[in-house]
Amino acid sequence: MKLSGFTLKSAILLGVLAALLSFTKFQHCRTTGWAQPDEYVHACYSDLPSLFESRGLNTHTWPFASASNSVEYPPGTAMVMWASSYLVGNGENSLRNYFDINALFIALLFLAVVVFIAKMKPKLWYLLPLSPAVIASLYINWDLWAVISAVAAIYFFDQRRYEWSALLLGISIATKFFPIVLLVPATIIFIRRLALTSLIKYLAITGTTWAILNLPFAITTPSGWYRFFSLNTERPADWGSIWIALHTYGIRLNNVNINSYILFIIGALAYALYLLKAQRIPTLAQSAFVIVAIFTAASKVYSPQYILWLTPLAILALQNIEQKIAYWIWQGAELIYHFAIWQYFALFLGSRFGLSAHWYAAAILIRLLALAWFCRSLMRKSTPAGLPQDEQFPASAVSG
Repeated sequence: MKLSGFTLKSAILLGVLAALLSFTKFQHCRTTGWAQPDEYVHACYSDLPSLFESRGLNTHTWPFASASNSVEYPPGTAMVMWASSYLVGNGENSLRNYFDINALFIALLFLAVVVFIAKMKPKLWYLLPLSPAVIASLYINWDLWAVISAVAAIYFFDQRRYEWSALLLGISIATKFFPIVLLVPATIIFIRRLALTSLIKYLAITGTTWAILNLPFAITTPSGWYRFFSLNTERPADWGSIWIALHTYGIRLNNVNINSYILFIIGALAYALYLLKAQRIPTLAQSAFVIVAIFTAASKVYSPQYILWLTPLAILALQNIEQKIAYWIWQGAELIYHFAIWQYFALFLGSRFGLSAHWYAAAILIRLLALAWFCRSLMRKSTPAGLPQDEQFPASAVSG
């Protein structure tokens, strides 16, 4: 769909305003140098300056040089982190300059995502730049580098331009890895269209693209490259996850790593069955959100910036007023959690005020319950409005 000039200008304007408002939220930390616990008290923590020094980017250290201190991201993000360090200079404001340079790139990526969503969802795109949890989280991490390619992959998939979609999905997985779960609904769609040859080709292009982007690092610096995978395999229950909330309330489960995989597999299989039973074949745009939500809810870590993964996909999945109400409730719960985690860290690191562990765990559960309710709203029986009939879930689809 071609954007009208008014919609394009509106999308850019609202995107710029959201990016500036988010930058203002981080301004206090820019001026104080991200001191602790001050950065948590003012909710302006960011991985951008934190990892600049701790991962040796301030000395332009190769991101996969160390087996024990390599960047904890796939090559796409690692290369952005490393290359942008050369734009900083060696002055006394290098920490702030590194943040500013990366924030500029992130703001431009955010504008691109807003425009893409406006193209794909012309009646609801404005929700993205107006979502408070998104505005609060823009400059925490480099996630938008993966989000833009994932959204573009979904767009080309639903246009049935599968080669481009698979290429972009491979790039996205090589940047942040979470988009790999989009292969679940994509596979179901191919199966329901009886397009097995297209499915095999799609998986081959995606896998080959990922391999081409990873192999140079896996071959030359294997231990540093593998650190991302080892950390995610070996890490215990971590911030934001259901597992750490349960631990806080005294429910300690053995083998959290295995439990996390099992929970995701069960959720993914249940959702795959839901998509298989739907009367009409859904689009990838309609079905992407829930599988990513299952992935984040089951994971051992559920960081605040994951809202940047989920919100564009949520907007693409919206079909009626009831779901829109659920969307805002979910965004509200995300905002509660956003401030809860920083206030918990603030108290933990010696601030006079903050949030206790039990209240922090309660914020995690509120966030997860809101996410589950929103997913149910998207999957329940309803009559979608505002979409062409061949783009709707059926009124008789299985209730979630």
